[in-house]
Amino acid sequence: MVIHIELWQLFLILSMVFLIIEMFYPVMFFLNFALACLVTASVAVYLPNITALIIIAVALSAWFLWLLRPILMEKMRSNRTGVEDKYIGKVVKVIEPINANGGAITIYGERWNAKANEEIPAGDDVKIIKNDGLVFYVQKV
Repeated sequence: MVIHIELWQLFLILSMVFLIIEMFYPVMFFLNFALACLVTASVAVYLPNITALIIIAVALSAWFLWLLRPILMEKMRSNRTGVEDKYIGKVVKVIEPINANGGAITIYGERWNAKANEEIPAGDDVKIIKNDGLVFYVQKV
């Protein structure tokens, strides 16, 4: 049994492979190849010349890397999670003594782990200056 695959199907499959790689390694690099292969797949419906299609795919990949990747990287860097607006800069109560190893604060009725460069006793007010995952870094007010 011989499987016959059209050129547009080949480029569509390549596009999906690059998209899956990008999902596992989100560096906004393989996404450009995925887009180039997707556009090439649509061109392949009308142009069945493999040499021309490879040239188109390579040219589009280079163009997307040059034009689109910087835009995508900037968007990824500036992607805000909502933590910045909701928590950072707020003054909150210490519920467990905080030091460089840990402690806890409460904000909006939620308990959060916290760290600080100094010893802060329970009951004091602190200001949230940044977060790292599920830990807030605070300073005395």
